[in-house]
Amino acid sequence: MPASPSTARVINDRLALRLLQDEGPLTAGQLKELTGLSRPTVADLVERLQGSGLVEVVGESGAERRGPNAKLYGIVADRAHLAALDVRTDSVTVLVADLLGAPLAEAALPIGAEAGTGPAVERAVALLERTAKEAGAERLHSIGVGAPGLIDPATGELRDSTGLPAWHRELVPALGGRLSAAVLVENEVNLAAMAEHRLGAARGQSDFVLFWLGQGVGAAVFLDGKLRRGASGGAGEIGFLPVPGTGALPSATGCDGGFHALAGADAVVRLAAAHGLAAGAETLVREASGPFLDALAERIAIGAAAVVSVLDPGLIVLGGELGHAGGASLAARVRARLAALTPLGAEVRPSELGDRAVLRGALLAARDAAQDELFAP
Repeated sequence: MPASPSTARVINDRLALRLLQDEGPLTAGQLKELTGLSRPTVADLVERLQGSGLVEVVGESGAERRGPNAKLYGIVADRAHLAALDVRTDSVTVLVADLLGAPLAEAALPIGAEAGTGPAVERAVALLERTAKEAGAERLHSIGVGAPGLIDPATGELRDSTGLPAWHRELVPALGGRLSAAVLVENEVNLAAMAEHRLGAARGQSDFVLFWLGQGVGAAVFLDGKLRRGASGGAGEIGFLPVPGTGALPSATGCDGGFHALAGADAVVRLAAAHGLAAGAETLVREASGPFLDALAERIAIGAAAVVSVLDPGLIVLGGELGHAGGASLAARVRARLAALTPLGAEVRPSELGDRAVLRGALLAARDAAQDELFAP
């Protein structure tokens, strides 16, 4: 059954908006070529989108044709303002951007455990308010929040997790109430994987697993081009993965005997000490080489082999502070060791976005939410 004229207009408008988002400013002729629509249909949709305040003339292009210059149309970037938050156990970083995701202002603030729940929430919200004001954003449309811990798949809320600050759970409702914006919270590792999938080391990959290696360890799973959260929201909690070499087993209340005990930051520092090295984990991984890096790669490959054997993702991206610090050298070592542990082929790459991955992923989530609403009929 053919679409009704109104449905066809909606489909055409959203297609044109997505092209303007992905390709940048385009002429009517370029829109015609990319959409396959007729010239009158493109003229109508451009007029419609201009009338709705979503599209405007942003310049001219005359290089492709003789005669008068062709108008370039682009999305009205300041139609909505967005925010992204990277919430860590002891700090928060905020970024304010326009509808196209162009950064306008950014700030960070340490928030220690001594602050208390109420004051910590107030400091984080106030930081975002100041940053939005600096960016000239009178109102935020959508806010993406990346935080450690599990997200309840039924409610979309951050679960109460042992070892994480209580202010994390209070922050999301405080942001929505005070700023009257849509707030989306997601696990930090999942957001980092979303960013690597669209902007970084996993571009063009439908299947991959991001290994987050930092103070804690975790993973995000992409299969068939989609993020997989699992039935309880816990897909990728590889810190609890039982592995050889820890001398113990993890439990429902702690991952000390799991993969975390091999590859977490504290374990990396202890491994370095056994090799006569002393420094912070990130510095060690960035600057060390030889036997220490070989031993670390051996440990990471043990966890990677278990994941590859079950999921066969074809690609492992090493992210988090330690994965990014290790770069291509650590990735190559893990790849070589992994090839000896499993017959299933898997490429290993370092993160391309590094410390920015969570913030970039949170901004993508906020932008997608805003555009889905604004671009709807």
